Amino acid sequence: MSETNISNPRFYPKYHLAAPYGWINDPNGFCFYKNRFHMFYQYHPYSTEWGPMHWGHATTKDLVSWNNKPIALAPDRDYDRDGCFSGSAIEKDGKLYLMYTGHVNAGDHCVQTQCFAVSEDGVTFEKIEGNPVIGTPEELPDVDSFDFRDPKVWKCGEKYYCVIGSKTPEYIGQVVLYESDDLNKWNFKSIAVRDKKDEKTMWECPNLAELDGGDVMIISVTIPQDNGNIWQTEYIAGKFDYATGIFDGGERTLIDFGTDFYAPQITTTPDGRVIMIGWLSMWGAGMPEQADGWAGMMSIPRELIFDNGKLRTVPVKEMLKLRDKHFTKKNLSLTEKTCFKSFRGDVGELLIEVDLKNNPDFAVELRADGDERTVLSYNSESRILKLDREQSGEGPKNPGEVVLEKSDKLKLQIFLDKSSIEIFANDGEAAISARIYPRETSQQIFFVPQKEILKITSATFYRFKCN
Repeated sequence: MSETNISNPRFYPKYHLAAPYGWINDPNGFCFYKNRFHMFYQYHPYSTEWGPMHWGHATTKDLVSWNNKPIALAPDRDYDRDGCFSGSAIEKDGKLYLMYTGHVNAGDHCVQTQCFAVSEDGVTFEKIEGNPVIGTPEELPDVDSFDFRDPKVWKCGEKYYCVIGSKTPEYIGQVVLYESDDLNKWNFKSIAVRDKKDEKTMWECPNLAELDGGDVMIISVTIPQDNGNIWQTEYIAGKFDYATGIFDGGERTLIDFGTDFYAPQITTTPDGRVIMIGWLSMWGAGMPEQADGWAGMMSIPRELIFDNGKLRTVPVKEMLKLRDKHFTKKNLSLTEKTCFKSFRGDVGELLIEVDLKNNPDFAVELRADGDERTVLSYNSESRILKLDREQSGEGPKNPGEVVLEKSDKLKLQIFLDKSSIEIFANDGEAAISARIYPRETSQQIFFVPQKEILKITSATFYRFKCN
């Protein structure tokens, strides 16, 4: 990471993207341009609280080491004076175009329109004279005029398309589709997909992922959950028809079963992979790092794979570059709580494969020391993998959990950073992401049998080499 202006580095990530100071939320404009990946993000540089949104900017050549760039967009025009809200990026004629939502507060409601800024070097951007290119949708009776934001733009054939997050006047979440021949003049194409459930939702930050084997519509929604979360990111598997503009899909399914993954954005790498980064924080939840001059960070990049009608997310292969010294234990049969001297750290990667044939219940305690621990547990009868933050130190305490498919083994890949944990089960079957705020001395890892002998086929802990 580039130089920061934070007052205390105790929680600041070593390898996750975070702003040098101030508040960040949604990732924006994720793209590959001029031999670099670019990530923009919702940014309030003047405090650690949400405020009038700017676009922060960082670049990377390898998806691992990020370099901060100057602020790309600021709310300085009549049509975006209260915020340059989320959006995306596309290259055209060698130039990089940012498509974003201009936000204006207007008494008891707001005005949200879609706008462009353009750059020839990928660093300095100018807003185009024709803004906004898509106005408020008053002419569309089934589209709410006030919540109309987060355009994701792409090109297929000779046409450009963008999906926009929306809801009906009755508060039913939906995705609206527009098309264009030149990025300047846009026409309404369709309501691409609407919520099949009778729930009061607003769908934000849509992404259409066209994957081998099927299409996936990614949305971020506001639905209260049993674990206390209100905001979450889901996907709908189906098929998109360019002729009709309709996405024909099934039910909504969670992408991440943790408490801190929202508003992701996708891009396609030069070698054809579709990858995704999300905001590794959550609205309405405590953020102890605000006391240190910063707030919010991004997840690690994840590759999207469509397999047998389901979406799997796996860490991108570039994460291997971070691995340094490692320690491995094999063919363990544990009957009591066990730790190994070399298995400790606040930054690194833990790989575990557990034999489930004897139906064990077990836990792995991470970032542990004295009364602090972050507990990942597995129940063989319910097949529930659960992340418990009750004793994780400062910050939110609500859990994350998922019911896994039946199997005779469990593979876990766990990424630890100074104030985060990201867990991937069974090669991307499920992900659980969360923030944790333990003391810097909490670095031990314990393996805890709870029922039957805990048989670990292999366990490896990698220390990371970070800038």
